[in-house]
Amino acid sequence: MEWLPALMSILREELPNIEVVVRSEQSPDLANALMRGKLDIAFLRREEHASGLVYKLLRREALVVVMPANHKLSARKAIRPSDLVDEILIGVPNSNSPVLRAVTDRYGKQVGIDLTPDHEALNPAVAISLVASTGGVGLLPLYVRNMLPPTLISRPLDGAPPIIDLVLGYSRANTSPLLKTLLGKIDQLKFQVEKRVEA
Repeated sequence: MEWLPALMSILREELPNIEVVVRSEQSPDLANALMRGKLDIAFLRREEHASGLVYKLLRREALVVVMPANHKLSARKAIRPSDLVDEILIGVPNSNSPVLRAVTDRYGKQVGIDLTPDHEALNPAVAISLVASTGGVGLLPLYVRNMLPPTLISRPLDGAPPIIDLVLGYSRANTSPLLKTLLGKIDQLKFQVEKRVEA
């Protein structure tokens, strides 16, 4: 929601005659499309098993607790990890979000609690719907707060939260001059997004 509009602005300014096709897929699928030459660039997670890809870090993002606005924990400014123990947990399956699931599982081991989800969501919209419908809580990347309806809220975790990287990925084998032009604009892209976030 923050990065694509900024990228499109740069593309319109720098390459006004380019045709842009946007695809929305899970991170492993995007990595696969990059490896097969079906995509030039993608916003995704750092997929470890995707060979031949190059990743440029855009942002390190904390996971937050998403819950109903009337949840018993909603009055807290920050959620202690131990508060999650008896809650209905909404998470992601390893099959389509391996990086997010690994970050969540690693955090659970660090703080000594089992964060295996009671319900798995294939994408953020489904996760939000499950939180709303079950009255449970979800550990989701910070950007999800921009998608929450008024009936849901997010709270930071107390202490050092788990962090997930958002990267811009592309294939090392892609020699497109258009890709090269775009890669030269990554600092401008980061600046535009940070400026919008601060506004």
